[in-house]
Amino acid sequence: IGMIPSSAADAISQAAAVENFDAAAIAAEARKSASLAIPLVNALTARVREVDERRCPYVHWGATSQDAIDTAMALLLVKAQTILARDHGWLEPALRDLSDAHAYTPMLARTLLQPALPSTFGYKVAGWYGAVHRSWQFEQALPLQFGGAAGTLASYGTDGPALARELARELGLTPCDAPWHAHRDRLGILVAHYGIYTATLGKMARDITLLMQAEVGEVAEAGGGSSAMPHKRNPAGCAIALAAAKRPPGLVASFLSGMVQEHERALGGWQAEWSTVAAVIEATGSALSAMIG
Repeated sequence: IGMIPSSAADAISQAAAVENFDAAAIAAEARKSASLAIPLVNALTARVREVDERRCPYVHWGATSQDAIDTAMALLLVKAQTILARDHGWLEPALRDLSDAHAYTPMLARTLLQPALPSTFGYKVAGWYGAVHRSWQFEQALPLQFGGAAGTLASYGTDGPALARELARELGLTPCDAPWHAHRDRLGILVAHYGIYTATLGKMARDITLLMQAEVGEVAEAGGGSSAMPHKRNPAGCAIALAAAKRPPGLVASFLSGMVQEHERALGGWQAEWSTVAAVIEATGSALSAMIG
């Protein structure tokens, strides 16, 4: 939008295109500043200096470290959600087809782990389908994070909102109505929903393992063998899903406790999110992959 010279953008792009940034050095330096963005900006500025020193002031101009990190996280979540959506898109119709195929396959319902009244396997699978379908229906997008040092975009004068809209368009993210540096509600909703979705997959895995016991023998999964007992068929996929489902409750609680943040920039709460969000997504992906396997 003509805010900085195109020659500066060219110099910065040329410097950023070089792939051999020292990731280990950046990670070590991040310990001193509690931010990966600061040593990354320093490394990029050093590269720009080699190309055209006059353009150095435009590197990271007007933005702040959290803008870079939160926006990077949003882009990574888009990539992760693409993978999860593909697997979910396989699971949901597979459950519907399984339910239809066994609509009249009789089985006992069980309450309090005891035999109850007659039901059908198709009806049981329909319950799994409904829960999987409902728990997936939530807004999964994070908007661009762009507010500058204090969240006011003051460095850009009156052009700040226009710049934010253009940046969101180029990155393929939703524009932000206002910076969310210390307002983590959108991300909290996403984390909590993935926790619910993973728990739903865990419930399905629990049912399958109970029905797969030799003394019941009503369903089976591909399973895995035993190192010591060749006659066994262990519910390996369900074991992975159940292990994954045990992780998000504590992670969601950790995230929610970190949401109580100070003023315009958090001290500790925001930084605690990085590994927490990654772990929740990892658990969801692991459980989902296991259940479609």
